[in-house]
Amino acid sequence: MFDILLEYIVKPFAIFVGGYLFLRLSGKKSISQMHSFDLMFILVVGTIVAEPLVTKNPYRALYYGLNFTLLHVIFSYLTLNNKLRWLLVESPTVLLRNGDIDEKGLRKVKMTTGELLSELRVKGYTNPKDISLVSMENSGQISVIPKSYARPLQPSDMDIKAPPTFIPIPIIMNGEILDHNLKFLNKDRKWLEKQLKNEHSKNMNQLSDITLATYNEKGKLDIDTKHPYKNDQKKPANYKPGNEN
Repeated sequence: MFDILLEYIVKPFAIFVGGYLFLRLSGKKSISQMHSFDLMFILVVGTIVAEPLVTKNPYRALYYGLNFTLLHVIFSYLTLNNKLRWLLVESPTVLLRNGDIDEKGLRKVKMTTGELLSELRVKGYTNPKDISLVSMENSGQISVIPKSYARPLQPSDMDIKAPPTFIPIPIIMNGEILDHNLKFLNKDRKWLEKQLKNEHSKNMNQLSDITLATYNEKGKLDIDTKHPYKNDQKKPANYKPGNEN
């Protein structure tokens, strides 16, 4: 009985927790925008962590996993040095400059002209002549810098001073009140109850009906409930994809 418990419960749990701790120790960057050494770390640690599931020596795998994690952390710190960074991390590759496609850059990253045009369309640009610079960053992502006349209009272009950006603060999420955010705003639940009664009482029966409620810059709540706005009028603005219209 103990052997079964160790093999099918304790062992997988220990491997999962160990692998999770290795990823936490390596940092967020290793699981987001990965460089080459980040990807290598994930592949190696993934293989090491999975290996004990089919063998009987999980401790050796966890030991090697810890070693590779420490090496990854050291390598990451070395890339913070400007002189070493250019040796350890590949430089961005220019794919297009001033509307002219760089064929040499495309060959270097093994990308076709069609793929480049597809990336531009994803970014919202259809004409390469409107682009000042396109490059593939060392994380593998494509960055696009449009020419001045093709970029979105900015308030500064019209000598308009834009107000500071306000980040809506979640107050209720999936029916749960976030008391720490209420405390940050110097508000309490009595204030929240009053806001809920004033704002969307018609479309909400109880707290569990609220998917998201956020505090806006006007000091009020923006509420999204599980009951969508209903409009029986057949207008183009009410169209939704699919065959449910």
